[in-house]
Amino acid sequence: MGVALKLAEYRLMVVDHAVELYGAVVAVIFAIAGIAAGQKLMKPKEVRVEVPVHIHIPAGYKPDDAKLEQLGISKREYEILELMASGLSNQEIASKMFLSIHTIKTHISNLFAKLDVKRRTQAVLRAREMGIIN
Repeated sequence: MGVALKLAEYRLMVVDHAVELYGAVVAVIFAIAGIAAGQKLMKPKEVRVEVPVHIHIPAGYKPDDAKLEQLGISKREYEILELMASGLSNQEIASKMFLSIHTIKTHISNLFAKLDVKRRTQAVLRAREMGIIN
């Protein structure tokens, strides 16, 4: 019996204050939407600064073509390896070569497999040890 009375009391309270309850629900929805929009709009913009890159390759330096062929490293992968060695990021390499970032990541992944490494620094070090790059 006590439960039925509480239920009846609750129903009367909802009926008496329906406008206030609906108003509160709408206010909460708008508050959440406003917070989400504010976070999206206030996200800091990425600023790109072009930094000129000078790759110092000694005069007369020629990579070990036999080693490149043995490892199966293509000319494009070799170009990317040289740019990695000069310290460029994936995005910078993509911009410089007019390729998508996804293509650059695929070439780098292939280089990692061919050089049997897991990181960019290891790839550059291994390539230098093998005489592929200077």
